[in-house]
Amino acid sequence: MTGPPAGSVRDWLDRRAAETPDRISHVFADEGGAVLTWGELRRSAQAIARRLSGLGTGKGESVAICQTNGGGAVLALFGVLYGGFRATPLNLAAGPAAMGYALAHSGARHAFVGSDQMEMFREASASGGSDAVAIPYGSLIDWPRGREGDLVSVDPGDDALLMYTSGTTGRPKGVVHSQSSLLAGGWTTALAHELSPEDRALCILPVFHINGLCVTLMGPLVSGGIAIVAERFSLSRFWDHCGRYEATWFSAVPTVLSHLLHGDETPTLEVVGRLRFARSASAPLPVEVHAAFEKRFGIPIVETMGLTETAAQILSNPLPPGERRIGSPGRAVGNEARIIDGEIAVRGPNVMRGYLRDPEETAAAFTADGWLLTGDLGRMDADGYVFVTGRRKELIIKGGENIAPREVDEALHACEHVVEAAAFARPSDVYGQTVEAAVTLADGAPVSEADLIALCQARLGPFKTPDRIHVLDELPKGPSGKIQRLKLAELL
Repeated sequence: MTGPPAGSVRDWLDRRAAETPDRISHVFADEGGAVLTWGELRRSAQAIARRLSGLGTGKGESVAICQTNGGGAVLALFGVLYGGFRATPLNLAAGPAAMGYALAHSGARHAFVGSDQMEMFREASASGGSDAVAIPYGSLIDWPRGREGDLVSVDPGDDALLMYTSGTTGRPKGVVHSQSSLLAGGWTTALAHELSPEDRALCILPVFHINGLCVTLMGPLVSGGIAIVAERFSLSRFWDHCGRYEATWFSAVPTVLSHLLHGDETPTLEVVGRLRFARSASAPLPVEVHAAFEKRFGIPIVETMGLTETAAQILSNPLPPGERRIGSPGRAVGNEARIIDGEIAVRGPNVMRGYLRDPEETAAAFTADGWLLTGDLGRMDADGYVFVTGRRKELIIKGGENIAPREVDEALHACEHVVEAAAFARPSDVYGQTVEAAVTLADGAPVSEADLIALCQARLGPFKTPDRIHVLDELPKGPSGKIQRLKLAELL
């Protein structure tokens, strides 16, 4: 495929079911290895779409999905997309208030709810004042007959996905993607990683996060491969899942890669030989973790970068033997990237339509000539590789000097016992802001705060060295496992 995929998600699901109806599309690792074929997925998606239509759901209307990874979430997602409705996955890690806001703001009148999420859904509905009707997972197949409606036409420019940002600095924003931009998100993944029908992606990130949804569900839809869906990342089951279900690649966040690196489990040579690459996304990957992971496991890591607003991936390093530049999430693939006043900007087919019912925020996100401003600071070298220096809103300004938190993070990761690290700003009467950091350590690590401060002084100098380094059992994270740096100052 030389360009972005034409058509809608329905078109692509119809195509897969017509060409390879008996080929496996999904394997559910935590449901006894149950499988779906493309034919079965299309039949179920079509039935769900007709029943939603029979309930009076209109074209482009939001339908919420309140479920963990698994068969229910996958069927609900593809059923909503197939029907031409707007899939609205709820962030289960966001808490009742944020979930309730999303339910109410989206206008969803119906929600697919897993049995274990029913109480959470009720709390969220009450918090947000939503009267959305819950459709339990068991009803996906067993809805009463006689309520099927007609399928409406679905066009590439129609709304397909409404996904809310984490909202750590205010109300969550509802990112709207069209059918075409959602498919383009899967295409940029397939293009960058040369995915084929023989590939099997292990999905360990939640599909209510853009990485899990676009990279490991839309990517295989476009490439014709298989998605192995795990309920969540499990350190004790990860390598077993890779081996048992013959994964050829997986997408993770840096914290997951760091936990694997410091874990006791080791993959077999057969597993390592089958895995073409590990994909890192959603946050910068510390150089030390990257090098140590590849040295220990012999699995190449391809660092990438993406946003909710871009249906995940915008940048990627090439696969080996192409040149991967450690410390960079790579070059633009399937879209354009540039630096505008120090900020990374992107333009392409995978960019969102805008923020739901928020024209001011939508306008502020784009330049006059259509570039989306990502909020990430960075630089680009002569070959187009981008190097991220930090988030504009996370930048530490000490005595008028900009300090990128990532620089401090990487100094701390030079200690082999540091599993996670995050620098953050603390208000200061003298400097305006000063630097502090939080870390988690491997079990039994013989390292003190003083040792880590000395390490930072040696690598960064006194000015950038944190005044305090807090050792925690766990750092606050979002749904994908990305560390929420801005919450640390509130917690400590």
